[in-house]
Amino acid sequence: MEDRKKKDVEKAATPGVKSEVVSGLRDGVPIAMGYFAVAFSLGIIAKKAGITASLGFVSSFFTRASAGEYGVYTLVAINAAYVEIVAMSLVANLRYMLMSAALSQKIAPGTPWYHRVLMACCITDEVFGISVNHKGYTPPAYTYSAALVSTLCWASGCAAGIIAGGLLPSAIVSALSVALYGMFIAIIMPPSRNDRNVLYAVAASFALSGLCAIAPIVSTWSSGTRTIVLTVVISSVAAFLKPIKDTGHGEA
Repeated sequence: MEDRKKKDVEKAATPGVKSEVVSGLRDGVPIAMGYFAVAFSLGIIAKKAGITASLGFVSSFFTRASAGEYGVYTLVAINAAYVEIVAMSLVANLRYMLMSAALSQKIAPGTPWYHRVLMACCITDEVFGISVNHKGYTPPAYTYSAALVSTLCWASGCAAGIIAGGLLPSAIVSALSVALYGMFIAIIMPPSRNDRNVLYAVAASFALSGLCAIAPIVSTWSSGTRTIVLTVVISSVAAFLKPIKDTGHGEA
C-alpha cells in the first residue's frame, strides 16, 4: 500500500513536467494580457505617489495584488505611517491565506514543503482559479509557469504605467487613473447582483465611508486607518450575521 502511494505521488509530480510548464504558460497568457492593462492603470496611481518605474516593477513583481498595491500606493502618497501601510497590506490580502489553504488540498501528498510555500507565494485570484481547477493534483510546475508569465506582465504593466504617467499630459493621466476604479466596480458588481448579502456589505461600506469622513472624531483619523477599521468591522459583522454554510461537499 505504501509503495503504491509513493508511485501515485511520483506519477502526479514528476512525469510530464515539460508538458505542465507548457500548459501553465498557455493558461497564464490570457491572465497576463489582462494583468498588463490593469497594472498599467495601477502604475498611473503609483506615479502620483512618487514611485519610480524600477521600484514599481519590483514591488508589483513580488506583490501582484491590485487592491493591496492600490492601498499601499495611496497611503505612500499621503505619507502614511509604516504601521498603517503594513496593516493595510495585511487586511487587503488576507484572502490569499484562505486560497493557500484551499490550494494545499490540490497538491500531491509527499510534495516537498518548499514547493508548497512557493506555490502559495504564486497565488493571485486568477492563478488560484486555474490551479484549483487543474485536473487531478496540481503540479508545482503548472502553477510556477502560469504565475511567471502573468507576473512579468503585471510588473511590466505597472512600470509602463509609471513611465506613461510621466510623459502623458496631466488630463490624460487623470482620465487613465479612473480605469482602476472601474476595475474595482467590475469586481464588486457581479457578486453584488448574485448575492444580496454582498450587496448589503458593499452599500454599508459606501455609506459608512462617507459618514466617517465627516464624523467628529473618526474624521481626524487618516484615510488609511479609517479604511482598515471599516474593512475589519464590516467584514466581521457580515461574517457573524450571514456566515457561509458548510455544505460538506468540498472536493479534493
